[in-house]
Amino acid sequence: MKRNLFLITFSALLISACSKESKKEVTTHVEKENVVEVVDASTYESFGEEIVIDNLLTSEEMQAKYDKMSIGDSTAVTFRTTVNEVCQKKGCWMKIDLKDADSEAFVRFKDYAFFVPKDAQGADAILKGMAYKEETSVAELQHYAQDAGKSKEEIALITEPKVEYTFLADGVLLKK
Repeated sequence: MKRNLFLITFSALLISACSKESKKEVTTHVEKENVVEVVDASTYESFGEEIVIDNLLTSEEMQAKYDKMSIGDSTAVTFRTTVNEVCQKKGCWMKIDLKDADSEAFVRFKDYAFFVPKDAQGADAILKGMAYKEETSVAELQHYAQDAGKSKEEIALITEPKVEYTFLADGVLLKK
């Protein structure tokens, strides 16, 4: 009798444990200037490596970091922003919003190991990885313009390299 009760209890616990979905840390509190922001990670879809949400910067704070960098500099960060544009061929790159309408960063994904959905434009995003300030060649700029679906005329107008804010993302969270 005790053995049957033990087996029934053990089986119920096992079934209960197996039926529950394993979850990453669901809620993280991020303190910025005496304001605690609650980030509910369960409302985001994860791409690439897992992101631990701590020391989360705003897009304005990220812009300030980029402004202080020289070409060739890099820094590891995690920050929150909005997706402005996504590669329409594969989702293999995106452009993200920084402080103002004229400022954005170009994001690639580490080791080309993951992509984001092509319909992610406008999504709230959290990115973890390395921020760089670099000069992008004309050929590379033209390639990205082609991926973005720009016309041949628009692509032909790209004739100068560009100093850009770039980001190599280890992981990305996109608001569901």
